[in-house]
Amino acid sequence: MALAVNNNKTTNTMPTAPQENMSVVTETPVVSQNVVVIHPGSQNLRIGRAVDSNPVTIHHAIARRRLRHDRHDFVHEDKLLPPFYEDTNLLAELDESRLQVSHTLQSCLQSDGSRRYATPPQQISAFNRRSQPELLHQSKSEMLAESADVVIGDEVLKIHPDANYNIHYPIRRGLLNLHPGVGGSLTAVLHDLEAIWSYAIERKLRIQRKHLAVYKAVLVIPDIYNRKHISALVNLLLTRLNFGSCFLVQDHVAATFGAGLGSACVIDVGDQKTSISCVDDGMSQPSTRIRLDYGGGDVTVVYFWLLQKCSFPHKGCNPTRRNDAVLLQKLKEDFCHVDLDICGPSEKSFNVTSTDGVVKKITLQVGDECLIAPLSLFTTDLLAITGTKSVHGQVPYEFQPDDPHDANYLRETSRKGAKETLDTPGGEGQANLSGLGNIPLPLDISSVMEEDIVVDALDPNFHANSLLTAAGNILQEKEIFESDILLSIDQAIMQSIERCPEELKKKMYSSILVVGGGMKFVGINTWLQNKISLQIPFMYRSGNKII
Repeated sequence: MALAVNNNKTTNTMPTAPQENMSVVTETPVVSQNVVVIHPGSQNLRIGRAVDSNPVTIHHAIARRRLRHDRHDFVHEDKLLPPFYEDTNLLAELDESRLQVSHTLQSCLQSDGSRRYATPPQQISAFNRRSQPELLHQSKSEMLAESADVVIGDEVLKIHPDANYNIHYPIRRGLLNLHPGVGGSLTAVLHDLEAIWSYAIERKLRIQRKHLAVYKAVLVIPDIYNRKHISALVNLLLTRLNFGSCFLVQDHVAATFGAGLGSACVIDVGDQKTSISCVDDGMSQPSTRIRLDYGGGDVTVVYFWLLQKCSFPHKGCNPTRRNDAVLLQKLKEDFCHVDLDICGPSEKSFNVTSTDGVVKKITLQVGDECLIAPLSLFTTDLLAITGTKSVHGQVPYEFQPDDPHDANYLRETSRKGAKETLDTPGGEGQANLSGLGNIPLPLDISSVMEEDIVVDALDPNFHANSLLTAAGNILQEKEIFESDILLSIDQAIMQSIERCPEELKKKMYSSILVVGGGMKFVGINTWLQNKISLQIPFMYRSGNKII
């Protein structure tokens, strides 16, 4: 989906021949320097000019000083990582799933043909219990005290745990972070987004906010979106940030453009969610869109649980604290991989800085824990440690009474005229339907609320057989994929591609594009390719590639 909105009051849409005493109206060419691309995510905000080689990346969070100190209901703090559930029954099931993955890894072969071997967890735990932190030095603490009313971006991670701030992440699990607590209304979330985006534009891009009227914005939105929220974001760009115009593009479509692919099945693994859809010629197929409620943050929590099982020497590590959450994310990025040639125990070291500036070096030993954590994306039972999750499809279209261009309103008003013509005795529209006899329509057209329906299809001269075909296609596109059974990455890819038309399936199986930092592990592309290759129907098998 791509949508362009112009903030100018008048536009010239029809070319006119020049006349005397009349100036020629020409469109101003788009200058890439004046185009700002905004890609908001659950953890990071990426923003930059269209001419920049790489965007500026800042933490997509804001901290506001609490106005009341004595009221508990005025306290709110969004955590960097998903919650960690330590239920006894759940941990027993998780341990069983861990053993299954461990046995699978032991049955794999290395590149030289030899079988992999695993180190007993007791041996690793014995080493880690003997490991003692080494004091390096003590420096001035970099933690921020209560110095400002509002803290934005990377500085939020440096706020002292005891500081009197509310922490807000405007986007969680790929959606606007609406909740019943303080700062959880749509107005409050939009206010936070305005503050963060304007901060990034002014501080990082060096563009004064008063000059944004001459700039154009490109907003990257999720493939599965809430139309009401998107309308609010457009209003934010045009009326509050005062961009001259804006253009919306879905993230999967943008990914295929960036990779130079005309068609691909796109998998975007972010920090809080994973989304899959099939894109063909710049169009994301609605019936193939799937969103999974897990991402790189859930893998980090799984890795922390695995480290605990082998006596993690960093005592007192708590993933709910910001500094520990940042540390765990770094350990996951530095240590985790899916390289089957690496087996057996290995020693790793890392530094820990306390809130008072004391820096300690910790040495630990790890084994297959570094492989099991990334493979939780393929064994979703391990992801239960961060709570119950669901599978989502495209959100049904919601009627917006305040929008004069609402598709449902236009469809209903056009249908009235069509119905009058069909009811006219001897009318052409009635003649077209007379050949159908008593064949019932496959669905009530008035119940269809897909935003891409063409209203002109309800013209009275439109043939009834074509109307039936269009109605069937609309019903197929309207199918919403909702399930309480959590899908793994490979299962979701298969589900998405199988919902494509037959002529697109082979094209999608042959080109799979993986983007996002949540799945950025060495060797995981080979693991994914092998998993997919075993499930592709024989008729669609070819030289499939995973990028």
